Amino acid sequence: MGQRNLHMPFELFEADMSEWNSRPLIYYFFEIIHIKEGHGVRVINQNRFPYKPGSIILFTPRDCRGFEAETPTRFTSVRFSDHFLEKQHSAEERHRIGEWLKQLEYVFFHHNRHQPILVKHVNDCKMITALIANMAQEFQSKCSYYETNLQHYVSLLLNIIARNVSEEVGVTDKEDKEPLIGRMISYIRQQIYHPDQLKLEVMASKFNLSLNYIGEFFKKQTGESVQQFIISYKLKLVQLRMENSGLTIGEIADELGFTDESHLSRLFKKYYGVSPAAYRRNRLTAKADVSE
Repeated sequence: MGQRNLHMPFELFEADMSEWNSRPLIYYFFEIIHIKEGHGVRVINQNRFPYKPGSIILFTPRDCRGFEAETPTRFTSVRFSDHFLEKQHSAEERHRIGEWLKQLEYVFFHHNRHQPILVKHVNDCKMITALIANMAQEFQSKCSYYETNLQHYVSLLLNIIARNVSEEVGVTDKEDKEPLIGRMISYIRQQIYHPDQLKLEVMASKFNLSLNYIGEFFKKQTGESVQQFIISYKLKLVQLRMENSGLTIGEIADELGFTDESHLSRLFKKYYGVSPAAYRRNRLTAKADVSE
C-alpha cells in the first residue's frame, strides 16, 4: 500500500479529480474536501461511498483514501498536519486544541467504518463552504497573522464536523434505538474524562442493570471487563495525543486521569510492548521516512 505525507504544515488548493492519484494511498495528515462539482465514489479504508456537489469529506491520519470520478469533478482540499496545530503555544491555545481533540474522538474511532459521515444540516454545509472560501482568500493573500487565522478556521471546521459526527454515532436522541451494549460503550467514551460517572454503581443505575450483573453482562458482550475496556480506550487516546499534539507524556497522563507519568508508561508498555516515548519516536521516524 502506498503512503504519502504532507511536506508543509498546511496546504489549500482547488483542483479537478485528475490531480488525484487514482490508486488509494495511506495519507499521514488531516484533510477536509469540499466537492464543488461532479459525481463519483470516494474510497475510504476499503469502503465505497458516493459523493456529489456540496459533499464535505473528512479524512484523518492513516486513512487509506482515493476517488473514482464518474463525471468531471472539481474540489477544494484543506490539508494540515499535527505540526500545524502544534504552532499554538499559549495555554489558552493549547487548551482549545485539546478541546477539539476530545470532540473528534468519535471521528478517529468510528468514522467511515460502516456508514459515511455526512454533514446533513443545510446551515452547517453553508458555513463550511463559506469558511473554506475565506480560508482560500487568507491563504492566498498571506497577510499579517494569516497563519493564526487559518488555525482558527481549522478549529471551526472541525467543530462543525464533530457536531455532525456525534449525531452519526448515536449520542443524540436516537441513542435509545441502539443495542444496550452499544449505548454503554458510547457512554463510556463520552464520560472518559469524568471518572465518577464511570463507576459501576453509576452505570448500573443509568442502564437499569443490577450492580452484580452489569460487569458480567459487559464482559459477555465485549470479552473485556468494564475497567479493562476503559483502560484500553484511554490508551488509544494516548496514542492519538502523542501522534497529533505536542503534549508531553506527563501532560497526557494528567489529562486522561492516570496517577502519574510512570503509571501511564507501565500500562502503555504492558499493552503495546513499547514505552510511550519509544512509540512517539517510532511514529516520528515513520512519518519522516514517508516524507523522503
